[in-house]
Amino acid sequence: MKIDLTDTTASKINKALVEGRRAIGTPAVGMVLTLVIVTDEENAYDSIKAAQDASHEHPSRTLVVIKRQARTLRDRTHSRLDAEVLVGSEAGTGETVVLRTYGDVSEHADSVVLPLLLPDAPVVVWWPVDAPDNPSEDPLGALAQRRITDLYAYEHPLQVLQTRARTYAPGDTDLAWTRLTLWRSTLAAALDQARMEVTSAAVEAEPDNPSAELLARWLEARLHVSVDRRPSPGPFVTAVRLGTAAGEIVVDRPAGPLATLTLPGQPSRTLALKVRPTSELIAEELRRLDADEMYAVALRGEPVKETV
Repeated sequence: MKIDLTDTTASKINKALVEGRRAIGTPAVGMVLTLVIVTDEENAYDSIKAAQDASHEHPSRTLVVIKRQARTLRDRTHSRLDAEVLVGSEAGTGETVVLRTYGDVSEHADSVVLPLLLPDAPVVVWWPVDAPDNPSEDPLGALAQRRITDLYAYEHPLQVLQTRARTYAPGDTDLAWTRLTLWRSTLAAALDQARMEVTSAAVEAEPDNPSAELLARWLEARLHVSVDRRPSPGPFVTAVRLGTAAGEIVVDRPAGPLATLTLPGQPSRTLALKVRPTSELIAEELRRLDADEMYAVALRGEPVKETV
């Protein structure tokens, strides 16, 4: 069910949500959080689709904030809020409200979002593109327990990574880090099997890949070795090589969803190491709302005492 509202208010949107749920017989009590997506028109469709797919695991109220650029004199002088309210099959297993703001409302989007948050439920804010330099101090970010950005959205991601390191606050995370979950678990399992001291390391990836840089910093912090950054054709991270006295531990994924794991003195084996879609990355981030300490370690390159 879809309800269009023009030049509306937060109270009218809440009323439309209640009427929509009543019309289709769906209660709101099953929703576990509010996901706020701050994006533009170009990326709105893909972001909404990813959130709706993730809602099958995490039923939520999704609020999509699209700040429209003023094109006419009326747009510049007249504040306006338009909304699309989606419930039922139109919105996955939760409900979605697309908010388009004009004029001064765009500068105070938090005042529109605040009355629409689910009561007594966690709030997560996701910027698919154009995240603020300091997400925790952004008016919308300040409402959230979890703030999700994506370094892959930037032309120079390693420069932005340095800014993220300076402004990090507990609750911040980035999808460039989430993309490494399978790599990190694979490497941890390999070292559990090998039980060897790592004396050198290298990460191979396409140039300026933010996930590769985070992975290299994580390995340096955890293994206390210097990690070489080696360019490869990609896509993304293609290999990690850990040197030991007995030989190299290698995870190699040149292309496709399969990787090869090689341990000293053991035959090579094939394992799944796919590039996951955005919906799976968002679903993973919504599973935990506490501070991601390992992301902070990787972001800042801080050494830790434990090994992998």
